[in-house]
Amino acid sequence: MPKASRSNIAGSKAADINQVANAMTIDVEDYFHVEAFSSVIKSSHWGKRYPLRAQVNTERVLTILDEHDVKATFFVLGWVAQQCPSIVRAIVNEGHEVASHGYFHQRANRQSRQAFYDDVVRSKKLLEDISGQAVLGYRAPSFSIDTSNPWAFEVLKTLGFAYSSSTYPVKHDLYGVPDWPRFRHVREEGVVEVPIPTLQKLERNIPIGGGGFFRLYPYWLSKYLINAFMTQTSQPYSFYFHPWEVDPQQPRIMGVSAKSRFRHYLNLGSMEAKLHRLLTDFRWSTMRNVYQLNGFESDARSSNQEVIKERLPSMG
Repeated sequence: MPKASRSNIAGSKAADINQVANAMTIDVEDYFHVEAFSSVIKSSHWGKRYPLRAQVNTERVLTILDEHDVKATFFVLGWVAQQCPSIVRAIVNEGHEVASHGYFHQRANRQSRQAFYDDVVRSKKLLEDISGQAVLGYRAPSFSIDTSNPWAFEVLKTLGFAYSSSTYPVKHDLYGVPDWPRFRHVREEGVVEVPIPTLQKLERNIPIGGGGFFRLYPYWLSKYLINAFMTQTSQPYSFYFHPWEVDPQQPRIMGVSAKSRFRHYLNLGSMEAKLHRLLTDFRWSTMRNVYQLNGFESDARSSNQEVIKERLPSMG
């Protein structure tokens, strides 16, 4: 193929990618809620021994998004909403989507079915009461829906959720279902699942969804991986982070492992600058808009064929 033709094709692909809206998501929890600190921080000390910083950090995130005219989906922890209802109202007033992150930030795969139901329904009702809007989305803390608790999707369907973003198809010491679908699909329970994005290299799923990996990678690498994902899969990309990740002044927690400290505090000081670049380089919107989740049942069934094709090799 002539060089000019190859150049035109490459330019066309780049232009197509730039036109695609991707999902920007924020998990609204505080620094003391993270799973890595759960062994040393008691829930009775939340907001007392460990001061609440979620409100000011979420307000900072809202300011950053407003600077780039970006709308996002906020998966709000019920406990935070209870303490700071003005956060939820601000999210709604600025045109963003409110979704649920559960109430107590307990891993779903460590709860009984009844405990999971009670936690999620409490969060959903609270967020709807404060926001005045239906809450259609859910994300499990630590992406904790996996092979041990698929019944969680039945609970979500019963409670009226349209979609979830609770699975990460990677191998990780805290979470991960590497053999599960990588793309948006309709679960047999009737709930749309939008997994955290991965890029396949050498038959392995590389985590590229945001959070600690985004802070770890240099920005040029994150941008390359996102572009590669969109080019290779023709799927929209979704990104997640937490308000505490733009807060380098947060208290340091003692008594946790060196690995946990490294993961949590890595590059907090550079996170905000990276976010500005990310918000500039790609187009963003809410989960509901990007994945067409208002009429999700009819829209999503077509994507199941790709999921089926993807899973066939692993079925033997």
